[in-house]
This record gives sequence, structure tokens and C-alpha cells, in this order.
Amino acid sequence: MVTLTYDLHIHSCLSPCGDEDMTPGNIAGMAVVNGLDVIALTDHNSCKNCPAFMKIAADYGILALPGMELTTQEEAHVVCLFARLSDAMAFDAYVEKQLIPFPNNEEIFGRQIIRNEADEICGSVENLLINATSIGFSQVYDVVTRFHGIMIPAHLDKSTTSLLSNLGFIPEDSRFTCFELKNMSHLHRLRKEHPYLNRCNVISSSDAHYLEDIRDPGYSLLAEDRTPQAVLAALEEVTHIL
Repeated sequence: MVTLTYDLHIHSCLSPCGDEDMTPGNIAGMAVVNGLDVIALTDHNSCKNCPAFMKIAADYGILALPGMELTTQEEAHVVCLFARLSDAMAFDAYVEKQLIPFPNNEEIFGRQIIRNEADEICGSVENLLINATSIGFSQVYDVVTRFHGIMIPAHLDKSTTSLLSNLGFIPEDSRFTCFELKNMSHLHRLRKEHPYLNRCNVISSSDAHYLEDIRDPGYSLLAEDRTPQAVLAALEEVTHIL
């Protein structure tokens, strides 16, 4: 078993709300400087910066997961993580077709920049990525599982864009086994108010949109080995998060 420090919710310059300094290379480099073992790139409704991110992170010797912060039909955010880049990109293609098509206004929302393995700009996304998709929350588990990923309802303690802020409850047909909090001090209260959470694992990540917000190694998980597959397995197993 290995103990891995993590930050599993990070946005790049592909997210319109992400700072343009959040390039794949800068994110991986900052994670190394901060002493993290495993990180995930989770842009809004897109994985298009994951290929560059995965290559650069490997060059830095840091374990990286490709991912996405999906916006459901109810505008609840869900972190979706994958062990393989090919699965993440297939999920990306699926979500792109479910995203409400609305052109991005760069002056209002910011640019949505795609970068290559050299950290150079190689494209952009035309439609606004922070829109809702047509995927309902109750559909997410089946959809993500179809692409061999896991779902983690994002920042449940946030007053906007979370499952609890937008729906006010946890649907009875929920099957997620891990959730995210911004502030772990809210854990006891939320588990008391929503008993379903007692059967789940919990993580806390940065939701970083700026380099300085990427986490220091304050939280860790216990995995069978240092592989993406083992990290996903640990996230789904209660008692493996410290």
C-alpha cells in the first residue's frame, strides 16, 4: 500500500473561468513544487487539455488522472475521473454532444484555450463550456461507468452549483460512493443531515482556477499501488482517504 497526497479538482486555461497561466505544464510543475503525488485535470465539460496534461505530468514524474467537471441538467457539478486517457476523450466526445450550444463571448467569460504537449496554444473551444448539459444527475453514474470512470459530486458544501445547493437533497436512486467537500469542517453536519453520505468516501480538493490555489499536500489517500487504476479504486473504497 502507498499513501498519496492529492489534488483531484483542478481547472486549466480551457475553462473560461480558469486563469490563462493555468497551462498543462504550469499545473504539473506547480504540483511538483507543492509536493503532490497525484493530480487530476477537471475542466468544465471538456477533457481537451488532458492529452497535453498527461504527457507533461508523466515527464515531470507525477501521477495524473484525466477528468472533467461535468455540469448536469440541474446545473450541479460532478467531478468525473478516469484511469485511461482514451476513456476520458471518448467521454469528452459524448459530453460535447450533450452540451447546450451557446457561443462563448470571450470578453465576458474568458478564452477557452487548448494547448499541446509543448504548452503552446493549438486551438480553442467555440461553445461556452460552463453551460449545463442535457445529462441529468441521476444519469451520471451510468454514463460515467460506461466510459470506465467514476463520479464524485463536487463541493457539496458550496452554496452554488453543487448537488445540495441546486437540488436540496440526494436523490434516492443515487449510486455514487465518493463526494467532495471544499471545507472538511462541514463533514459531520452534512453526514447528519444527509445519512446517504455516511456510506460514502469523502475527499477535499482545491477546485483551483489559479496556480497559487493548487493544494499543498494536506490530504492523502491510501492506494494499492501508484497507478491511476489503484487511485480510482481507493476513491471508491471507504476508509482509504485520510
